[in-house]
Amino acid sequence: MLKTSNLITRRDWLANTAAIACGSVAHQAIANSAKPVKTKSVAAIVSIYEQGTHADVLIGKILEGWKQDGGAGPALKLASLYVDQFTDKDMSRKMAARYNVPIFDSIENAVTVGSDRIPVDGVISIGEHGDYPFNEKEQQLYPRRRFFKEITDTFKKYGRVVPVFNDKHLGPVWSDAKWIYNRAQKMNVPFMAGSSLPLTYRKPELKVPMGSEIEAAVGIGYSGLDIYGIHALESYQCLVERRRGAEKGVKWAQCLQGDEMWNTLDSGIVPKDVFNTALAAVPKRGNVNVREDSDAALFLFKYNDGFLGVQFMLQSVNRTSVALKLKGQKPIATQFEERPEPSHPHFAYLLKAIEGMIHTGRPSYPVERTFLTGGILDRALTSRVLNGKKLMTPELSIQYQPVDYPHAPVPELTSYDTRSSVE
Repeated sequence: MLKTSNLITRRDWLANTAAIACGSVAHQAIANSAKPVKTKSVAAIVSIYEQGTHADVLIGKILEGWKQDGGAGPALKLASLYVDQFTDKDMSRKMAARYNVPIFDSIENAVTVGSDRIPVDGVISIGEHGDYPFNEKEQQLYPRRRFFKEITDTFKKYGRVVPVFNDKHLGPVWSDAKWIYNRAQKMNVPFMAGSSLPLTYRKPELKVPMGSEIEAAVGIGYSGLDIYGIHALESYQCLVERRRGAEKGVKWAQCLQGDEMWNTLDSGIVPKDVFNTALAAVPKRGNVNVREDSDAALFLFKYNDGFLGVQFMLQSVNRTSVALKLKGQKPIATQFEERPEPSHPHFAYLLKAIEGMIHTGRPSYPVERTFLTGGILDRALTSRVLNGKKLMTPELSIQYQPVDYPHAPVPELTSYDTRSSVE
């Protein structure tokens, strides 16, 4: 039997969800404790480690502080590192030497830190960036399933489970995502995944109480349909999951382009006022008319409760936004900011959520959000190669109870809250 000492099972976590949703977060018990906080150790499994990659802006904050300037940082210590691909711009060897962190040639050795047991308190898996192939749906086939399999195989071998964070969506292909999720469930792995954007600053601040009567919502995203589609969908989902009665999953999904996409606006399927509000919230690339954006796409999906999901991916804009139409109100929108300085601060808030889970053994928010959004994305990309065919998605009847986890506060432009989430 696998030991999960000081951790809770998925069933225990679900039993505590109501308390979390009422305004606490997974790490508040530690935050309110009078006892000194003990630093927890983590193993990092990464695809590549170059400046500006996700490994740099997450693991670098463990090594060098929230601002990566040697200042205050999380109550985490990097115990070991596995790097799948060493590139010409590799930073891992330099950083490992500077901070006395061993680099191992296998995931098992990284998780065990070269010993005959699992001494670390958590694992951060970052299968993002690097030289990996693409499939016919233009999904880059990152080794996230392989990483998770070898991590959890090590848990089985040595009889101990610790929390795991998986960067971005689980797959990216659905079969991999489902395999990862099912294994995490079966082994009672405290598990989180996802984008940094649900944790980032919002401009302007948008208050959407849990249980809100949301009549319509439109998301605007940009860049590659797979690589940035997950960021856009997670930003969308972190708001629409706050609607009354959510979340019960998605009934069907499709991807539309060209005239079929814009006809959804002209026919009233997608409310123009909500779309225009979302579009006004993002910066544009020059003076391009969005309807002349030949690479634009629309992910259209219907939730099981009847709510229509609307996510535009536009190459004529340069940021992510979501507009909501609340009952009896005019549409409102917010931009999910991506500030490069200091040191991509939205990743600091993602790391705070990871830190909370590693200290408490409780996910800071449900992994099912990412499981669902990744599934929507995969099905939309499948629809795209099938010329916009609507795909029924009984496999996406994914239910979860959203929690009121805080995102980054509105700060001064040159600084952000650097307090540890467990201080």
